[in-house]
Amino acid sequence: MLDKIKKLREQTGAGMVDIKKALEEANGDETKAIEILRKRGKEKALKKSERSTQEGVVVSYIHSNKKVGAIIKLLCETDFVAKNEEFGKLAQDIAMHITAMNPKYIKPEDVSSEIVDKEKEIWIEQLKNEGKSENLMPNILAGKEKKFREELSLMTQPFVKNPDQTIGDLVKEKIGKIGENIQVGKFYRIEL
Repeated sequence: MLDKIKKLREQTGAGMVDIKKALEEANGDETKAIEILRKRGKEKALKKSERSTQEGVVVSYIHSNKKVGAIIKLLCETDFVAKNEEFGKLAQDIAMHITAMNPKYIKPEDVSSEIVDKEKEIWIEQLKNEGKSENLMPNILAGKEKKFREELSLMTQPFVKNPDQTIGDLVKEKIGKIGENIQVGKFYRIEL
């Protein structure tokens, strides 16, 4: 059991007591224990999401071709966490992701209704040309809008280093591990 706890500690960075409880709950199954730890991390993140973020870092990433880069303001609650190596690595990973994936907004709800309305006109025309039933259109349009907003938004994009995880999931995981609220303040992407 101690070997499993050490192994999971190295993989997840979670606390020893949390790992032990997760392993007990998963009857020793490491994969299930990791899922339990992830779920608890997201629950912790939700509880912390309302807390004020006044500290943080500004980090930049320039791609190796020197033709595209990003700068990000990543916020946290305390200067102590802002100086934490893991927090800095998270900021660097997000800046690299922005450089690679070119999100336009932080969250799906940030996408303006004017942009969505222009896209809806195109979608409606496409659906009519495809002969889709008028009854199905509202559901299809709602699905297309959701997907469109998510594709343009940093927090809902699949993380470039791990497509099974969104940037939002990555941030929540770090909130659970670090123990403070973490928010993306602003970001900019520049390309030649």
